[in-house]
Amino acid sequence: MSDEKGNHNYKLSTINSKLNINQWAEEDRPREKLERLGAGALTNAELLAILVGSGSPKETAVDLMKRILSDCNNNLNTLGKMSINDLCQYNGVGPAKAITILAACELGKRRQMESPEERPELTTATRLYNHMHPVMQDLDVEEFWVLFLNQGHRLIKKVRIAHGGISEVTVDVRIIIREAVLCNATIVAACHNHPSGNIRPSKADDALTQSLKRACELMHLYFMDHIIVADGQYFSYHESGKL
Repeated sequence: MSDEKGNHNYKLSTINSKLNINQWAEEDRPREKLERLGAGALTNAELLAILVGSGSPKETAVDLMKRILSDCNNNLNTLGKMSINDLCQYNGVGPAKAITILAACELGKRRQMESPEERPELTTATRLYNHMHPVMQDLDVEEFWVLFLNQGHRLIKKVRIAHGGISEVTVDVRIIIREAVLCNATIVAACHNHPSGNIRPSKADDALTQSLKRACELMHLYFMDHIIVADGQYFSYHESGKL
């Protein structure tokens, strides 16, 4: 009798260990795996498990999604054709999870129909100015922005690093380098405005430019330019030979 009870407790323990993904090794958890390796490293079942969040008392979210996909011949198009009622037949799937799965399938279909977003090509100081002027032309205080580009000078993203006063702004170079590394940029360009309309760089502007250039060199990033923007005109450290 005690052996049967022990076996019963072992089976319950096994079931409970399956239930909780948080008890898995960290490298096997879908969310942590995506964060560490990127979405492309996950299986379809793991990606869907992230969306549904949990399984049932008998199986994890990953195992649940493996079973559903298996019934769809592991074809996402077939999965997308299922109804809410079809999905709710699976233990562990209610209307909310079924709707989430079908919404994800629909987004995937719509993405296939979209054209890739055209990233602006910022190869010159004039192009940098034309891109940033609409952002900065009406500012009455100084702002410091950094543009992060890929190897083809295509914009990955632009980030406002600092928001300051009428005549100065405080910039932490470490934040710029961190942002560049996080978005896999290879080229960095800086831009800030002078609300006064005077485009001549100050000594503080010169010192910041040189600090940023040294930091980029240390991290093997190409520091393309530092543009000072005023309404209708600009100053380029690169064009002026100061970079």
